[in-house]
Amino acid sequence: MEHLVYCDNTGKKGERELDLILDKKKTMVIRGAAGRKIPHSRVYENEKLYFIEKGTKQICAKAIVSKVENYIKLSDDEIKLLLEKNQSQLQLTEKQKERWHRKCICLVTLKNIEAITPLQFSHQSNMDDWLILNKIEDVVVGTSIDYNYDNAKF
Repeated sequence: MEHLVYCDNTGKKGERELDLILDKKKTMVIRGAAGRKIPHSRVYENEKLYFIEKGTKQICAKAIVSKVENYIKLSDDEIKLLLEKNQSQLQLTEKQKERWHRKCICLVTLKNIEAITPLQFSHQSNMDDWLILNKIEDVVVGTSIDYNYDNAKF
């Protein structure tokens, strides 16, 4: 599978999250929720991640998953410790730490991060901030297909 990951358009010290990834300062992405939610338990080592900045229609970076850590039923103290332990890779702002302070967390470590020739994203109304795809072309203008959540089922 391949994945399309939305990046915040603000980051640490005013840097955008995508810039931190491309500069290899941020080598881990996080998703969290009250219960298991995509990509928890649905992203695996050696899969491709593509990145798009929120508010744009340009897919402009990619990476390979080198490690995945899935957590459930975390206590408040465990969440704080997990975020603190991984802060050097996550590069979260205080606001992002609050946003991702959730009972279920998925941490995805990146390798082979690189900019790509931008691909024009074909947005549909039913899309979340992490999409699981058969191939990236499924959401690129000119080759896109109607998106459904078949690949996202647990």
